[in-house]
Amino acid sequence: MPEQPLMDGHTLKLAIARIAHEIAEDMNGTNAVVIGIQAGGVQLASRIAQELSKLWNEDVPAGTIDGGMHRDDLPNRGAATLHPTDIPDEIEGKVVILADDVIASGRTVRASLDALNSFGRPSHVRLAVLVDRGSRELPIQPDYCGRKVDAENEERINVKWLEVHGEDAVYVDET
Repeated sequence: MPEQPLMDGHTLKLAIARIAHEIAEDMNGTNAVVIGIQAGGVQLASRIAQELSKLWNEDVPAGTIDGGMHRDDLPNRGAATLHPTDIPDEIEGKVVILADDVIASGRTVRASLDALNSFGRPSHVRLAVLVDRGSRELPIQPDYCGRKVDAENEERINVKWLEVHGEDAVYVDET
């Protein structure tokens, strides 16, 4: 079955702007850093930080984190592919917006939270995702979500970023 479009570039841009506005409404002032979960959340974090920078008229740092070595399913997944972690600012006492492209089981977020603890203790951690596909195995829910879909287990959500794939879009395909 070919990929079915879920979000086009315009819809994706609107979803990110909405997420940023919701974050700005919830936070009374700034003191935030946006951290993208490797690899899918990196572009989302960058774009949220850009939108927040415009809304707050100040630079909002964006970084990356790889929780691969903190996963609880390493024996089942084989060797982890490690990606760089780049925490651009001190996170102690700050609000960390953890960003990922798709949330399903919650295991990647849990592992990333464990990795984040190595860098300090934020005052709050909030989770922003572009797509929530359901299928949660852990009690982890996004605070900000661009789109919620009920995807079947055999369906895969593919997020494409202009900077990486040459287009902004989200597709659903059967594996």
